[in-house]
Amino acid sequence: MISAFFLLLVEFCGILELYGPIQGSHASFYNNRMKKLFCILLFVFPVVVFAQQHWYRYSPMDYAWKDVGNAGFSSAEADYISLAFSSYGEPYVAYSDLGNYNQGGATVMMFNGTEWVNVGNAGFSAGEVWYTSLAFSPSGQPYVAYEDGGNSFKATVMRFNGTNWVNVGNAGFSAGEAAWTSLAFSPADEQPYVAFEDYGNSLKATVMKFNGTNWVIVGNAGFSAGSARETCLAFSQTSEPYVAYSDGSNSSKAFVKKFDGTNWVNIGNAGFSGPNAYSPSLAFNPSDGQPYLAYLYIPGPLTFGPPTVMKFDGTNWVDVGNIQFTSLWSEYIKLAFDPAGEPFVAFCDDNILFKGTVMKFDGTNWVDVGTAGFTAGMANYISLTFSTSGQACVAYSDGGVSWEATVMKYDSVYDGINELQGSGIKLYPNPATDKITVETSATHGQSQLSIMNLNGQEVLTSQLTKKNIIIDISGLSCGVYVVKLIGSKGIQMGKFVKE
Repeated sequence: MISAFFLLLVEFCGILELYGPIQGSHASFYNNRMKKLFCILLFVFPVVVFAQQHWYRYSPMDYAWKDVGNAGFSSAEADYISLAFSSYGEPYVAYSDLGNYNQGGATVMMFNGTEWVNVGNAGFSAGEVWYTSLAFSPSGQPYVAYEDGGNSFKATVMRFNGTNWVNVGNAGFSAGEAAWTSLAFSPADEQPYVAFEDYGNSLKATVMKFNGTNWVIVGNAGFSAGSARETCLAFSQTSEPYVAYSDGSNSSKAFVKKFDGTNWVNIGNAGFSGPNAYSPSLAFNPSDGQPYLAYLYIPGPLTFGPPTVMKFDGTNWVDVGNIQFTSLWSEYIKLAFDPAGEPFVAFCDDNILFKGTVMKFDGTNWVDVGTAGFTAGMANYISLTFSTSGQACVAYSDGGVSWEATVMKYDSVYDGINELQGSGIKLYPNPATDKITVETSATHGQSQLSIMNLNGQEVLTSQLTKKNIIIDISGLSCGVYVVKLIGSKGIQMGKFVKE
């Protein structure tokens, strides 16, 4: 097993590369001596990775945001994206598909481990859709809710029966138009619930549930004081439905209410946030059951605002870390918890041209998860959740790929290492300056070879059709690189240093 001492040396080599050379009159001498020392140690302890070894997981430098399948996998622009995982760990995305109907019909796709494929027919809705919301029932069936342009813009919920998407109850079941549809399941049963801004009740908040036959109102229809913008529905660990929204009659302050079995009652003070709290995202901490709310402070028309996260401590809503913890504006904030109970937020970050950024609260401060602004282009309609294995994942409309759908995960650059069958690859010379030889004893037929930096970015690719190949690395910057070889015998990986 590779020693902890060696791990520190490998990581320090990466730190030298990431943070640059030491400055000053002795810089050249020092850097050359340090590079030689660490490169000799790397050479003495060649890195041959086996399936049973998990040393690569120990360093945060070994993690990066990576595409799940191809970036921009939808056939056309994808709006109102919603991401969820099946009980088998497969990522699903629902969205308004501008490749089907002028304004976008509903489409759901899943990643099968190799590529993104349609779940049922693309554009399966009766007409264009808005505010798509995807969720899985406790038994594992995918459901999607949306504002239904094919049914007078009322609320519709459909489920996939294994072959087709079918209506759950009547299509267009709400009294009037239904904006900001938000779908969730009670942990106690198979009943889907939907919250929405109810145009049939003065744009106030309404929640309905399917009782097995019909959609029925939960408590009173239109229970908010004013218009309920951006309704967000979630269930507590004790199966109580909660709704968050921005209340138009209360300076657009954030409200959170729960259904106590008879009425919708406030959680904490009514309008506990400051004014102009938009894009509320509600989630429960799995470690203690407390509700948390993320939202954006929007100072005025046509402007965006910085994010804030608050939690309910049993009596009051209190700030989680600094309020407005980024320096500039953001958009489309989403809140989710990892399995350990750490809160994460994803948002479109105006600090970095509205690219996607994910941050987490480390107990004291909000810190970046990976690189801030890690998406290739602007990120609209960002959705955040965690996989069944605990990976942070985001889906969004990708401005870098014609606003098509992209999903990314925060994972080790050694993704796929568990597929190894105990066979390694040889890399020599190591360290190398201009060329490196990649040799394997397990290559049969054509294999795909890729070289990645420690940020998980692919910097070189090639095909390996025999047992060894010489790669020109003269164009690479000095540092530590990972070689990944994918062939019929699985995945083989190694690491080398470029001087």
